[in-house]
Amino acid sequence: MKWKMSDRSLFAVLLRSPWWVSFVLAAALALAASALLPDEYKTVGALSSFPFVVVGVIAAWRQRANLSPEQAQALQSELAAMNWRVFSQLLQQAYALQGYEVSAVPNSVMDLKLTRQGQTTVVCAKRWKAAAWGQESLQALVDERAALDATHLVCVSLQDMPPGLKKFAQQHGVTWLSGQSLWTLVAPLLHKH
Repeated sequence: MKWKMSDRSLFAVLLRSPWWVSFVLAAALALAASALLPDEYKTVGALSSFPFVVVGVIAAWRQRANLSPEQAQALQSELAAMNWRVFSQLLQQAYALQGYEVSAVPNSVMDLKLTRQGQTTVVCAKRWKAAAWGQESLQALVDERAALDATHLVCVSLQDMPPGLKKFAQQHGVTWLSGQSLWTLVAPLLHKH
């Protein structure tokens, strides 16, 4: 049985928050313990902040490649200014660097087919600039994934996933690649020069 942490648990929220938030909570808990507990319990109370320190270290490690807001805005603008040919080549190179065998998917609503370790992922990226995604378009992609006998489906977008699609995407195993995840994938290729 695989154990999965609830997305709403305190530690899951802290892992998604800036890394320093966990350290602030750890320091506040340690200070409160030393100020409020009797002398014989102060050490134990201060040690109760250790899980927050661990979460802070994990969050810092995960966020080490995150871009600053200024870098993110510049990269977002750069991606929005690209045409499809340039953007698709960038994605192909980025996925190849991740160890995928990348190929185009002709005559399909999918744009790329990624293969690695016996797993096939299909990518819909041509709508990366689209502001509106509907459940019907996502359902068409899910159906196409099944027709192509792919395991995973990735939708690439410059926009965050519309709130109305989140439940549908979770139920159908759709990965939405936008924001920091997209920037982390392509930034090394754009700023090599």
